[in-house]
Amino acid sequence: MEKIVCIDVNHVTIRFNKANLKVDNLKEYIIRLLKKQLMFQEFFAVKDISFQIGKGEAWGIIGSNGSGKSTILKAISGIIKPYRGSIQVRGSVAPLIELGAGFDQEMTARENIFLNGCILGYHEKFMEKHFDEIVKFAEIEEFLDSPIKNYSSGMKARLGFAVATMVRPQILIVDEVLAVGDASFQQKCRQRMKEMLAAGTTLLLVSHNINDIRRLCDYAIWMEKGVCKMSGNAEEVCMAYQNSGK
Repeated sequence: MEKIVCIDVNHVTIRFNKANLKVDNLKEYIIRLLKKQLMFQEFFAVKDISFQIGKGEAWGIIGSNGSGKSTILKAISGIIKPYRGSIQVRGSVAPLIELGAGFDQEMTARENIFLNGCILGYHEKFMEKHFDEIVKFAEIEEFLDSPIKNYSSGMKARLGFAVATMVRPQILIVDEVLAVGDASFQQKCRQRMKEMLAAGTTLLLVSHNINDIRRLCDYAIWMEKGVCKMSGNAEEVCMAYQNSGK
């Protein structure tokens, strides 16, 4: 059976500019900019990476801090654009990349549920229908009318995950969400992701927890300093990464 590709990353390079001089305020920045005294150093966070993810597959991305894992997820999610290469994504995407992204810190959890749903493309009536389900999964019944700024990181993670996964998106992109929250919440997340995979959702997961990659993923990519060191069977890639002493 021919593989249906839903994420195609083709020779992608992602570049950032780092300022060589520390500028303490906007006035100084503008003056240096007008005088052409701002100097930047190129930093390549991702270097010529290619891979294809098939429909319904579960892929993990592993590597040490600063290896470009979160950067490539942001590019696939459309948050940043590649400097070189191309990315094609076919299907609806639910990205869980930055904790609290899409939340207004001054608004209550109740208000943020509808706001976050709107950002993900859901109508108000749809959100009303699934409201109780979201609240129950996130376990925030007692704090619905409290501002998000008063929430712990674990509570924000529960709420963000509940909203993003209340329906079954075609592609779920997750960055370290299982690292936040207690063991019970982490198990609920794993179980929901397993259910989504069984229903045909494609998963792309970044995690420092190798056991999560082994539990949930069939394939893995090992990134180091922006390059792909190895890709393929999840167990083989995880074993090679662990044996490298990283």
